[in-house]
Amino acid sequence: MAKDWWRGAVIYQIYPRSFMDSNGDGIGDLPGITGTLGHVAGLGVDAIWISPFFRSPMKDFGYDVSDYRAVDPIFGTLADFDALLARAHGLGLRIIIDQVLSHTSDQHAWFAASRASRDNPQADWYVWADPRPDGTPPNNWLSVFGGSAWQWDSRRRQYYLHSFLAEQPDLNFHCPAVQEALLGEVKFWCERGVDGFRFDACNHQFHDAQLRDNPPASGGEVSTVRADNPYAMQQHLHDKSQPENLLFLEKLRRLLDGYGAVALGEVGDEDAPPVMARYTERDKRLHLAYSFSLLTSEHSARHLRIQVEALDSALVRTDGWGCWAVSNHDVPRVASRWNAAGSADTRRDRLWLALLLSLRGSASVYQGEELGLPEAEVPFELLQDPYGRAFWPEFKGRDGCRTPMPWRADQPHGGFTDGLPWLPVSEAHLALAIDQQAGDPRSMLHHSRALLHWRRSQPLLRTGAMRFFEAPEPLLWFERREGDKALQAVFNLSDAPATLQLEAPLAPLPGAPFTGAGLDGRMLTLPPYGVFMGELPHAA
Repeated sequence: MAKDWWRGAVIYQIYPRSFMDSNGDGIGDLPGITGTLGHVAGLGVDAIWISPFFRSPMKDFGYDVSDYRAVDPIFGTLADFDALLARAHGLGLRIIIDQVLSHTSDQHAWFAASRASRDNPQADWYVWADPRPDGTPPNNWLSVFGGSAWQWDSRRRQYYLHSFLAEQPDLNFHCPAVQEALLGEVKFWCERGVDGFRFDACNHQFHDAQLRDNPPASGGEVSTVRADNPYAMQQHLHDKSQPENLLFLEKLRRLLDGYGAVALGEVGDEDAPPVMARYTERDKRLHLAYSFSLLTSEHSARHLRIQVEALDSALVRTDGWGCWAVSNHDVPRVASRWNAAGSADTRRDRLWLALLLSLRGSASVYQGEELGLPEAEVPFELLQDPYGRAFWPEFKGRDGCRTPMPWRADQPHGGFTDGLPWLPVSEAHLALAIDQQAGDPRSMLHHSRALLHWRRSQPLLRTGAMRFFEAPEPLLWFERREGDKALQAVFNLSDAPATLQLEAPLAPLPGAPFTGAGLDGRMLTLPPYGVFMGELPHAA
């Protein structure tokens, strides 16, 4: 069981800049995390995923790494990381760190060497290409952050590829030396004792060696960017999700298996399920893949079922494994994103958390989700995110989900820092601060703790197979089963009561932290945003 701890695990994501500041500089840090791990452990989660804390010029807030083996001074030191790791392990928490292998910062020593000339030993460590005869970029590839994915470099008189910011040049994975160097960086942290890695943008690691143009998009839903982003206007057939990546992931898996470390891959693709299935083929590549499909604005029962079934059916073919999330550091918080009415309603927030923790796969809970935090409003003049500045005002960036955690309502900046926080603490968050909710049995925090601890006693919710039943909107109804044991879950995704005729009588699961459901034989009545979980009589 210890080897497969990640199957069905709950992973708590910490965005270190905004979790807790220990030294008053307004930026969260590793000692701040260490000092508040009691809160995380008390939730009942299995592991922590920490977003990048490596040395970086912070053009993309740590996702532009200039030294994979150094802690950026704003976050602390390697000794601080070791202390955090030891404290987490002492509390029974595993540590997953965020590794960005697809690209580096343009301040990384590797890039400085590569751009120096066309014939030095690291000249081909990044993706360089000559311009077309008219001086334009070598093809039509676009950056996720808008505009061309190619940046001109006057020294080499060539373009280099950047799938994200121009300050984040893409590494050339077709170069064997690059692969070996990156495996060495991963090994460094394995030897330091981490329990796993979340590999950022891992399907961006290879590009089409022929640099063929992407065809125009054929329409349909955009799954990785907003529809107003030109990146959505292409089918990304050649700039990511290349078949050569499978062999690299197998090398990576062999390295990780030697240390018992787990690989969670971020896979953003317009048709992600088959890619995720290949990437997580059992015992060959990644252990599990992170899904984007519930991070969109659409959240009808039909849409949720389609997304979950698509991934589940793909993963069954390879015995792969997924990881679900409804919030993270890149999208508006679910408490606002899936709230058409625009008003706070903890019943709805409880439903989304219960749904997340009931799907087949592992679950990622983003910091503040346990509090029901809504998206924060950050005015343009205080905006830090370059993505938001580029697309303002239609897209306000990612800062609204990255504002500091509210620890104490009666302290300046919610107890996050003694200084000026890098992003303002939302006034709407202060009433939801941890100290305000901790002692209130009716609070979202109290419910989150109860739900997470109860789920630990439900093996079917961790690893059981899953199938859906037909149910009218706004109801979502599915079963989790393993052998002759089964449970069924029903969710009312609306603000009005709903009824459902069950196929067979169900007995409420003992200890389940859900209230308000009524059972009359096979007739189930759910209150607004109600949740019911029950077991079949023969499975009792």
